[in-house]
Amino acid sequence: MSGNSDPSMLTSHRSSSVNGTSDPDSVSFFILQGLSSLGDRPMIPFVILLLGYVIILGGNSMIIFVTLTDPKLHSPMYFFLCHLSFVDIVYTTTTIPKMLAGFLSDVSIISVPGCFLQMHFFMQLNCTGHAILTVMAYDRYVAICHPLHYTSIMTRRVQTLLIAGAWGFSTFCPLPVTTIALLRPYCGPNVVKHGWCDFSSVRRLACADTSVDNIVSLFFAALSLLIPGVLILTSYVLIGISLSRMGAGQRLKAFRTCAAHLTVVSISPS
Repeated sequence: MSGNSDPSMLTSHRSSSVNGTSDPDSVSFFILQGLSSLGDRPMIPFVILLLGYVIILGGNSMIIFVTLTDPKLHSPMYFFLCHLSFVDIVYTTTTIPKMLAGFLSDVSIISVPGCFLQMHFFMQLNCTGHAILTVMAYDRYVAICHPLHYTSIMTRRVQTLLIAGAWGFSTFCPLPVTTIALLRPYCGPNVVKHGWCDFSSVRRLACADTSVDNIVSLFFAALSLLIPGVLILTSYVLIGISLSRMGAGQRLKAFRTCAAHLTVVSISPS
């Protein structure tokens, strides 16, 4: 598990020598250098990262299993929570296994297509998590502000449409960013100064003007954060107005209803 090899020795490799492409200046792989600073002793961070990954997989898998098998939990809130747990599993799986593999090799290499796939799914799944939290906030709004109509509003069809909308929104937001980045020429160096294919780190390696990339990425990043943020905030403002008209007992019950969602929102990565 030594990290003494010099990654720069691999930067001279071009796609013409690897896959026989006609463009001799196009790189065929990237080197992930984010873990090289750990030197010759990566065992401790490897074990910590592996343990954290196992906990994430185990915890979310348990949530999905219990939600699907317990009839008492077949409610819209747990339906959305099940999807959120699935997103969390796939989200961490896009980066952590590759990072763990990097601990076990002298140089961590990823192909160009693999790099952009990782980049896209990392951004998409992060956006999906925010979108599902927005859907859960709407669910809490309906449950507290319209309790008598809750079951008629949050039907299985509506739940499915909300989840489909969350996935559609999250698929659209990063697509222009990754598409523009993919179309840029990369002629070297090919060392990504990150543990995975982070967009900003890969963008610096493009052999072209990336001013448009910066504007597009900033716009869609703001879009993916502001829309869910505004909708969640709006839901809780309306919930707060509704709580102000309730008695003390009803307020406590309503707060307990929202506590789990508020906790997830507060610890959710931006």
